[in-house]
Amino acid sequence: GGRVHAEAGPQAIADGVAVACGRVLAVGAADDLRDAFPRAHRIDLDGRPVFPGLVDAHVHLVAYGLGLLHVDLRGTRSIAEAARRLAVAAAGLPQDAWVLGRGWDKNTWVDDRFPTRADLDALLPDRPAACTSKDGHLLWVNTVALRLAGVTRATPDPPGGAIGRGPDGEPDGVLKEEARALVQRAIPAPSAAMREEAIRAATAEFHRLGLTGVHAFTGGGDEGAEQFAALQALWGRGELALRTVATIPDHLLDVAAAVGLRSGFGDAMLRLGPVKIFADGTLGAQTAWMLEPFDGQPGNTGIAVRSPEEIDALVQRAVAAGFATAIHAIGDRANRTVLDVLERHAAASARAGLRHRIEHVQLLHHDDLPRVGRLGVVASMQPVHATADRDVAERYWGRRARWAYAWQSLCQTGAVLAFGSDAPVETPDPWRGLYAAVTRRRPDEPDVPSWYPDECLTL
Repeated sequence: GGRVHAEAGPQAIADGVAVACGRVLAVGAADDLRDAFPRAHRIDLDGRPVFPGLVDAHVHLVAYGLGLLHVDLRGTRSIAEAARRLAVAAAGLPQDAWVLGRGWDKNTWVDDRFPTRADLDALLPDRPAACTSKDGHLLWVNTVALRLAGVTRATPDPPGGAIGRGPDGEPDGVLKEEARALVQRAIPAPSAAMREEAIRAATAEFHRLGLTGVHAFTGGGDEGAEQFAALQALWGRGELALRTVATIPDHLLDVAAAVGLRSGFGDAMLRLGPVKIFADGTLGAQTAWMLEPFDGQPGNTGIAVRSPEEIDALVQRAVAAGFATAIHAIGDRANRTVLDVLERHAAASARAGLRHRIEHVQLLHHDDLPRVGRLGVVASMQPVHATADRDVAERYWGRRARWAYAWQSLCQTGAVLAFGSDAPVETPDPWRGLYAAVTRRRPDEPDVPSWYPDECLTL
């Protein structure tokens, strides 16, 4: 009695589906299925639609779940509004607790500048506060947080990161890329129970949206060994309700290889995926690694989180150990560098049956487009990034944005696309992602022309 959508298109709609032991056995006419499975328990759907369970190819699972417990700074229109939200939340916390927030985006603020520690100090002068940006690549902190972390004028920039500084050389309260860890390591870590609860909370939300599986990515903080331990604990008790492919942070590659693990180990509910490597930063933070400077920022070509030599060595070690890689690359120089590395290791990867991925692939130089399909690299992309970042891309990439989020062009080269949301960077709602992929518009602007419509996909 339902409308079962086995594939896209009205011709694929059936009125019955047979399921057993976690598998779809058949889709078709309800009468035929009744005859084929006479002892089956019948559920009357009363006209409701049924869709295949969707898989999000890139989420930060524990971070998303914990974020449900942090101060939500999404949608704030100014630095002052964000600071006020934090101050209000702080009033309900124990006096010694850190005030943690997530989701601020300076590109949407009327201030049109990066926040500073002084902005937080005005409302939170006597307790530590740390707030992750929307893209997860910046950390905004106050003076107390810097003091507890021991970050001073004399603290050097770590490899692959930068400490924002004022004219006097003092830290200004914004930590970029790998510099975030300088303060993050001072924040009390969530307990194992909190991580498990975060996964449960995220799972409930994902189920509500029609997601039955995710690729859980590492990005620092609680997304490495701690995330996998929480997933295993739930799996061991039969409580893991989300089919999960767990990625491995690159700093744990040698440990995983030493005990003989490799990509694909596990079962249908929990298995190991690729090794996650960072090549650069993000567009929103203007730390993506570029061939030419960002528009309006002479000299700024972003940050190479890993050097080409480091990326090459990591891929070589991963392939030798039986691990595929998933490499974060946003800028056109980062993507070219990653493609160069993967091309050098293509033969060895093929012999090992490994399929590498580039995560985000947000901007490609036109000359590099055909290489993605030719090398068999999976383009792991998030359609909602295109519509959410459209104005920022136009501002900082200008004409180069023609080859940003180039889904259709990549398809035409034979590349395989894997779509996801990058939650909590963006909403995990897959229907928002599908809408962005097909229309290249935001849901609240149906009459606005599609952004570079040649890159739209059909459903």
